Amino acid sequence: MRQILTDDGVPIVYGDFGPRNATPVVLCHGLAAAGEQLEADARYFAGLGYRVLVPDLRGHGTSGRPVPLSAAGFSIPRMADDLLAVLDDVAVGPVHWVGNSLGGILALQLLAQHEARIKTLATFGTAYRLSLPRWGARFIPLGYALLGPRLIAGMTAWGTTRNPAARPVIEKLVAQFDPEVGRFVAGNLASYDLIANARAAKLPILMLRGGRDFQVNAALGPTLAAMRDRPNFTLVEVPGGGHCANLDAADVLRAELVRFWKDRQAPPPGALDAYPA
Repeated sequence: MRQILTDDGVPIVYGDFGPRNATPVVLCHGLAAAGEQLEADARYFAGLGYRVLVPDLRGHGTSGRPVPLSAAGFSIPRMADDLLAVLDDVAVGPVHWVGNSLGGILALQLLAQHEARIKTLATFGTAYRLSLPRWGARFIPLGYALLGPRLIAGMTAWGTTRNPAARPVIEKLVAQFDPEVGRFVAGNLASYDLIANARAAKLPILMLRGGRDFQVNAALGPTLAAMRDRPNFTLVEVPGGGHCANLDAADVLRAELVRFWKDRQAPPPGALDAYPA
């Protein structure tokens, strides 16, 4: 594991798998998870010869958190800047970015000014726009207080993945997660719109839609309506996948990602506008 210190003093820890001079990949987790959710995938892709970076977002896993806790300390731009710092630390070229939920949102944020840092973008469990009441995030600490971390973790794991072997990982991460961090992050995620960033982007974009990710799928209407006509956008169905599709349908997800990276390589500079569907 490696660690950097952000410009606001937060330690960010990330895993670094595979050959140092290989094509780089970022695997970025979602809210209340950590890089551990994606470690098996990281080792798999490293075994194929990729260099795989797996960060713990601020307030998650083994990374630190800002003091004092505040909404500003967990804003989408702030958390995205942390990941730029990780890329700067390893000094790699454009990366294949794979984001689950929040991990995809942060990449969409980066597209506005830092598209050149990303070779391809793949997301699962990510809506490009969301509009929910912010007050709902206040119930996260209340739920932990009333039900306890273990029960919350068990319920979350059961609702997240159908794979019994994967549930202990989710249970562990959710039980260790600070609900106050969850309150601030979820409050910031309640309402955002990054569709314009995605539509303006020229790089290849893949959406892996889990057939059992019911809540996110219900919110995908505006995203799909905006993206279907984009020649660089591909939608692939993963029928057995839930919100964390890498845990439910790992073989399918990995195969689709490798195919995407090989078949949808970004074109050379100056040829982006002519990139075919």
